[in-house]
Amino acid sequence: MNHDNGKRQRRRLSAEERWQIYRECEQPGTKIGEILRKYGLYSSDLHNIRTMVKEASLERLRQSKPGRKKVTTVPVRDYEQLQSELARKEEALAEMTVMFTALKKKVNLE
Repeated sequence: MNHDNGKRQRRRLSAEERWQIYRECEQPGTKIGEILRKYGLYSSDLHNIRTMVKEASLERLRQSKPGRKKVTTVPVRDYEQLQSELARKEEALAEMTVMFTALKKKVNLE
């Protein structure tokens, strides 16, 4: 706080700090005045934070289309590579299954 002229010195709050303040103030039974004092804010600062949160939320909601999920397509080359890798892994798994079964039989017989 700047005591020379009676005005408080303003500092810039990060987005994370504004979000934290917003969340604290929205909790049921919260004493808003205590939170504002804790952060050295005025009620107008809280009003501005609430406005920013609302505007950002609305903008984000406008960007996403309800009911439709974005479909991500995989390029054909990548798909073929993934198919090949899957086939190799399935083959290795089959071989390991055979070895495991043989080893299990050997252990049970001895």
